[in-house]
Amino acid sequence: MSVLGLDIGGANIKAATTDGRTCSVPFPLWKQPERLAAMLAELVAMFVDCDTVAVTMTGELADCFTTKADGVRHIVAAVVQAAGSRRTLFWTTDGRFIAPQVVGQHVLAVAAANWHALATWVGQRAATGSALLIDIGTTTTDIIPLRDGRPVALGQTDRERLTTRELVYTGVRRTPLCAIAKAAPWENSQVGVAAELFATTLDAYLLQGDIAEDAADIETANGRPATIASAHDRIARMVCGDREEVSHEQAVQLARFFTATQQQHIAGAVRTVLARQTASVTTVIVSGSGEFLARRVVASIPELSAGTVISLTDELAPEIATAACAYAVAQLGKRI
Repeated sequence: MSVLGLDIGGANIKAATTDGRTCSVPFPLWKQPERLAAMLAELVAMFVDCDTVAVTMTGELADCFTTKADGVRHIVAAVVQAAGSRRTLFWTTDGRFIAPQVVGQHVLAVAAANWHALATWVGQRAATGSALLIDIGTTTTDIIPLRDGRPVALGQTDRERLTTRELVYTGVRRTPLCAIAKAAPWENSQVGVAAELFATTLDAYLLQGDIAEDAADIETANGRPATIASAHDRIARMVCGDREEVSHEQAVQLARFFTATQQQHIAGAVRTVLARQTASVTTVIVSGSGEFLARRVVASIPELSAGTVISLTDELAPEIATAACAYAVAQLGKRI
């Protein structure tokens, strides 16, 4: 029997089995927390041969919950309801699974533990020496140091990891462009950037061809399709313009500025993490839906680009790398 891994976030739910089947669905948890159990039940029903459900989460931070503890309890209850008679396990930052009945005693260890599950599983690819995992997703970037195959992050909670820069709250789809820069180059000067959710990094990467168009995807800043034409409109709004005032080429130039600034920000965090390592990092593992950006970050840092770079997309498959945390927790669940 296969194990089904679930990575339950605030905006997306990702599922993966130990034999490589995956499914990722957008689910804005903060808008409809009452529908979580039903959505999970639909996902679980797609994998009827799985008798164990291994879970990790970040959705407890959704602002529909008063506290993270409330969020964890809500997600656990939804998983248990959806899983039915299947065995359910929850990963903790202590590096072990616990049963749903005892999650209440380990709430903070269960909250936002997906990075730890991924780092624990990928550690086998760098079983000796010093290594680094860079996982860039739709919303966040994890920069996790590994030593002899085990995660050795200084931070455990998200707040601690933000402090240590092992967590950078930026990703390749959902990050508002106004969170990246307050002004941008414009002709021979600078133009202020509107502090509004007019456009996100998805639009910048659409315009540059890093993310493919998907007319059916309306999880965008304005609810219009994830197409190049709509991305042009959204980015034009960032400088209080429209397609008649901001040409396609000008929109592309703005996109390049925002993504280059985001890359520099992530690279700065990577250098901070590297500076604390007692031994030279010889292996870098890159993964996530933003793996293409992780590769660029690595290439921009000389002490990393000379080492071995392991791509989960190349080793596994694009769909598995995108659901890497779900796949990792499934593989870890297989050992129990």
